[in-house]
Amino acid sequence: MTVTKLSDLPDHGYQRPKRAPAARTGLSRDTLALSGGLVIDPATKAIAPNISMSVNNVLVPGDGAFSADGVDDLTALPFLYARWTNPTVRQLEQRLAALEGADDAVATATGVAAIGATFLTFLKKGDHLILSDVCYAGANELARRILPDYGIEVTPVNMSRPQDVAAAFRPNTKLVHCESPCNPILRLADLTAIAGLARKHGALMSVDSTLATPVATQPLSLGADLVIHSLTKFINGHGDALGGVVCGRKELVEKIRSRAGVYLGASMPAMNAWLIMRGIDTLFPRIRTISATAAQVAAFLQGHPAVTAVTYPGLASHPQHDLAKRQMELFGGMVTFQVADPGRMALQLAERLRVAHYAFSLGHQRSIVVLLDTQEMMTSTYQLAGDQLEDYRRFAGDGVFRLSVGLEAPDDLIDDLDQALLG
Repeated sequence: MTVTKLSDLPDHGYQRPKRAPAARTGLSRDTLALSGGLVIDPATKAIAPNISMSVNNVLVPGDGAFSADGVDDLTALPFLYARWTNPTVRQLEQRLAALEGADDAVATATGVAAIGATFLTFLKKGDHLILSDVCYAGANELARRILPDYGIEVTPVNMSRPQDVAAAFRPNTKLVHCESPCNPILRLADLTAIAGLARKHGALMSVDSTLATPVATQPLSLGADLVIHSLTKFINGHGDALGGVVCGRKELVEKIRSRAGVYLGASMPAMNAWLIMRGIDTLFPRIRTISATAAQVAAFLQGHPAVTAVTYPGLASHPQHDLAKRQMELFGGMVTFQVADPGRMALQLAERLRVAHYAFSLGHQRSIVVLLDTQEMMTSTYQLAGDQLEDYRRFAGDGVFRLSVGLEAPDDLIDDLDQALLG
């Protein structure tokens, strides 16, 4: 029998990809997406995580606590009550912490709940928050409309300009919250530079990394203190479960868990945790496939006669392409584009698309596109003026179509967009 050696095979230009080993384990994050926090059922030996739907658990008197007040680490207690900790949710938290290279993580009912929990844990009356002036609408509106009612000062800043961030610090600045790429215009923040500024001023830094996912960017390795995800989006990837998470150092995560996690009541249901873990199993191959398709779609749109501008971090035309190459291992699944008459085109796409879908949200297995009208966004959410508005319009013009690329065959998606755009 002849044995073919690997060295005898033709060279097709393949190079072994660089692995990003996770701290403490030596395993790549691809592997941790499958095995991080996984508990084999001791009775049945089942590999798939169990779903613990019970609200309460039996305990031995003296082993638990009636109140979370004064408990430094709720995860050190036995499982008592699902609003505090749940076995299925706990497996999800440990897997996400492993993917982000964090000590721990706390899961919440939604992404907004994760952001709110972070704000309301580390900010109090008299404190100051520096906020990305363009970020997820729920975070922006929570910070700018609700936090000031509780005596918290908020300064929205264009975080693509570190000099503007530096100028925004005050003696009472406690938290800097940024997003990269930011939703919806895909502008980037230099996370390393901003983390350095936060440390210099004794403030914490949180990063919403929903659009990047742990596959593309690891904010903690770039100096952030906390990384936040809307698990509803790419990490779940199936459009069927809400969820959020905050990952970071143990002492910070436990502050969130024991304060906001308990008293705001935004606990993640066990079924959602199970569904999201199912999504994480395929996170790395999904995001790699989606990113590769997004690059093809972005290049196609850039040459389309109906399209006037395209924004994608992987395109050389992106004004921060060099930063994207330094900060992102992949360029992600989000593409935006502009047309001459966005209102008319929105109606046309909603009527004509057959493979992609005209809908809100993002990060699902199916491609989704929606128009975000600039005037409406300014009126409803961002309320930018002057240089901040000018920079927003540099990325969005009168309105930007936000395209979340899914798992369809690239040619099918491109053909569908082509026929819908041409009308």
